[in-house]
Amino acid sequence: MTITEIMQQAQALTATERKELVKLLVDSLDSPPEQKPDEPEKHWGKDIVRLMDEIGPIELAHPEIEDPVEWVRQIRREESQKRLGNWGEPE
Repeated sequence: MTITEIMQQAQALTATERKELVKLLVDSLDSPPEQKPDEPEKHWGKDIVRLMDEIGPIELAHPEIEDPVEWVRQIRREESQKRLGNWGEPE
Protein backbone atom coordinates (compact mmCIF):
# COMPACT_ATOMS: atom_id res chain seq x y z
CA MET A 1 0.00 0.00 0.00
CA THR A 2 1.40 3.40 -0.96
CA ILE A 3 1.23 6.62 1.02
CA THR A 4 -1.16 8.06 -1.57
CA GLU A 5 -3.56 5.16 -1.02
CA ILE A 6 -3.29 5.58 2.73
CA MET A 7 -4.03 9.31 2.43
CA GLN A 8 -7.09 8.59 0.28
CA GLN A 9 -8.38 6.21 2.95
CA ALA A 10 -7.59 8.72 5.71
CA GLN A 11 -9.60 11.42 3.91
CA ALA A 12 -12.63 9.15 4.05
CA LEU A 13 -12.48 9.23 7.87
CA THR A 14 -14.44 11.63 10.02
CA ALA A 15 -12.63 14.52 11.70
CA THR A 16 -12.63 12.68 15.04
CA GLU A 17 -11.24 9.52 13.45
CA ARG A 18 -8.51 11.54 11.71
CA LYS A 19 -7.51 13.13 15.02
CA GLU A 20 -7.32 9.70 16.61
CA LEU A 21 -5.23 8.43 13.66
CA VAL A 22 -2.83 11.36 13.98
CA LYS A 23 -2.50 10.76 17.72
CA LEU A 24 -1.74 7.07 17.12
CA LEU A 25 0.90 7.97 14.52
CA VAL A 26 2.57 10.49 16.82
CA ASP A 27 2.54 8.02 19.71
CA SER A 28 4.09 5.37 17.49
CA LEU A 29 7.11 7.63 16.92
CA ASP A 30 7.95 7.55 20.62
CA SER A 31 7.79 3.78 21.02
CA PRO A 32 9.55 1.04 19.06
CA PRO A 33 7.34 -1.13 16.86
CA GLU A 34 5.77 -4.00 18.71
CA GLN A 35 7.00 -7.46 17.93
CA LYS A 36 4.57 -10.23 17.38
CA PRO A 37 4.52 -12.53 20.42
CA ASP A 38 5.22 -15.59 18.28
CA GLU A 39 8.32 -13.96 16.75
CA PRO A 40 11.23 -13.81 19.20
CA GLU A 41 13.84 -11.18 18.49
CA LYS A 42 16.56 -12.59 16.26
CA HIS A 43 20.17 -11.67 16.79
CA TRP A 44 22.29 -11.42 13.65
CA GLY A 45 24.98 -13.56 15.26
CA LYS A 46 22.60 -16.52 15.47
CA ASP A 47 22.10 -16.37 11.71
CA ILE A 48 25.87 -16.43 11.15
CA VAL A 49 26.30 -19.42 13.44
CA ARG A 50 23.47 -21.23 11.65
CA LEU A 51 25.08 -20.56 8.24
CA MET A 52 28.46 -21.76 9.48
CA ASP A 53 26.86 -24.94 10.78
CA GLU A 54 25.25 -25.51 7.38
CA ILE A 55 28.56 -25.00 5.57
CA GLY A 56 30.42 -27.39 7.82
CA PRO A 57 34.12 -27.45 8.61
CA ILE A 58 36.44 -25.46 6.37
CA GLU A 59 39.66 -27.07 5.22
CA LEU A 60 42.51 -24.61 5.34
CA ALA A 61 45.47 -24.67 3.02
CA HIS A 62 48.65 -25.01 5.08
CA PRO A 63 47.17 -24.83 8.58
CA GLU A 64 50.66 -25.41 9.94
CA ILE A 65 51.76 -21.90 8.87
CA GLU A 66 50.78 -19.53 11.68
CA ASP A 67 52.28 -16.31 10.29
CA PRO A 68 49.68 -14.70 7.97
CA VAL A 69 52.31 -12.99 5.82
CA GLU A 70 54.19 -16.24 5.27
CA TRP A 71 50.91 -18.03 4.56
CA VAL A 72 50.05 -15.52 1.81
CA ARG A 73 53.55 -15.85 0.33
CA GLN A 74 53.22 -19.64 0.23
CA ILE A 75 49.81 -19.45 -1.47
CA ARG A 76 51.18 -16.97 -4.02
CA ARG A 77 54.17 -19.24 -4.74
CA GLU A 78 51.85 -22.16 -5.35
CA GLU A 79 49.51 -20.13 -7.56
CA SER A 80 52.47 -18.83 -9.55
CA GLN A 81 53.74 -22.38 -10.00
CA LYS A 82 50.31 -23.50 -11.22
CA ARG A 83 50.10 -20.64 -13.74
CA LEU A 84 53.66 -20.77 -15.04
CA GLY A 85 54.55 -24.40 -14.52
CA ASN A 86 58.29 -24.79 -15.03
CA TRP A 87 58.50 -22.00 -17.61
CA GLY A 88 61.77 -20.12 -17.39
CA GLU A 89 63.48 -22.70 -15.18
CA PRO A 90 66.66 -24.41 -16.40
CA GLU A 91 66.13 -27.94 -17.67
